[in-house]
Amino acid sequence: MKKIGFIPLRKGSKGIPGKNKRKMVGRPLFTWVLGAAFFSDLDEVVVYTDDEDIIKFINKEYHYTTKIKVVERPAETATDMASIESAMLAYAESIDYNFDVFCLLQATSPFTTEDAINQSLNKLSEGFDSTVSVVNTKRFLWNENGTPVNYDYNNRPKQQDFNGLLVENGAVYTCTKSILKTNQNRLGTKVGVVKMPKNALLEIDSEQDWIAIEQLLIERQQHQKQAAKITHLVLDVDGVFTDGSITYTKDGEHTKRFDMRDGMGLEILRQFGINVIIMTSENSELVAKRMQKLQIKDTYLGVKDKFTLLNKIAKDQGLPLSNFAYIGDDVNDLANICTVGWSFAPNNATAIVKLNADVTLSKDSANGAIREACEFIKTYNKRF
Repeated sequence: MKKIGFIPLRKGSKGIPGKNKRKMVGRPLFTWVLGAAFFSDLDEVVVYTDDEDIIKFINKEYHYTTKIKVVERPAETATDMASIESAMLAYAESIDYNFDVFCLLQATSPFTTEDAINQSLNKLSEGFDSTVSVVNTKRFLWNENGTPVNYDYNNRPKQQDFNGLLVENGAVYTCTKSILKTNQNRLGTKVGVVKMPKNALLEIDSEQDWIAIEQLLIERQQHQKQAAKITHLVLDVDGVFTDGSITYTKDGEHTKRFDMRDGMGLEILRQFGINVIIMTSENSELVAKRMQKLQIKDTYLGVKDKFTLLNKIAKDQGLPLSNFAYIGDDVNDLANICTVGWSFAPNNATAIVKLNADVTLSKDSANGAIREACEFIKTYNKRF
């Protein structure tokens, strides 16, 4: 049974310009849903977009998998007036309905998890022909004419005794091929509901919404942290190994400054069986040579979606992220900083990273910060 995920993205956004590409906890907003889809039971995940930047990003970023692909979205399906169904049907027809299950995912729902997607897929094996994600709200609703919708105010129920209502949150929909083809709609006649947490009801329509949702997402990641032995240390490069400065000549990048003490700290950690991983957004020949000198084989250059790659590494090794430590200094490290077992920020890191890291080191980058973190990890691991 072929199960495909479908994430439609439009270049235009009136409420928040460039919303889909804007960084939410250091990652482009759409990658929160894309990452969840990648780790779900879907067989293929299609990003359907008219945005050239997103097309380039996906083609470059997810080279390590064939599960994720990007397809250019026809202009007529990307207008303000076009329905999502028109995009779904255009793509389905372009591949001659070569699937058994179609899963629509909304990029503006960053609280969507692989579990919510898998629950939706599993519902279809229980006799439902389609599913809708919902949130249980215990709010008392009213009509404009002053009449209550879902309760009797003369017998106001207590919250614990009130079932409330299930509200469609627009995050995840699934349907069979026959439903989409026959009904020309994402929903059929026997719809299963999949409940998601109440935060998943929030919508991103304004700057205030963005700020509130980003903070809730940070808190969600931090609440997942657990105490465990550190088996892997992951490091950014610029602003962690180096002081963040680069000198250039007319021929390009010239020099970066590294601290020899940091290299010794990492060598000591490896003697204690801790794996060292380098993950940087820059594709630098100087960095590659330095890591070769340090004999760090797991070096990933030019990585923009560090969170998805880190999760893939952890899953491939059958480890929870609580076994990982991370050192980063800027916003593109933030999702990893908020999620791993232990996170560290050099003393000269950006304010947002220092605010959310578990430990702000006393040393600056390229001035002993990595060595300090190595000593912390070595001491911490003794309890295990």
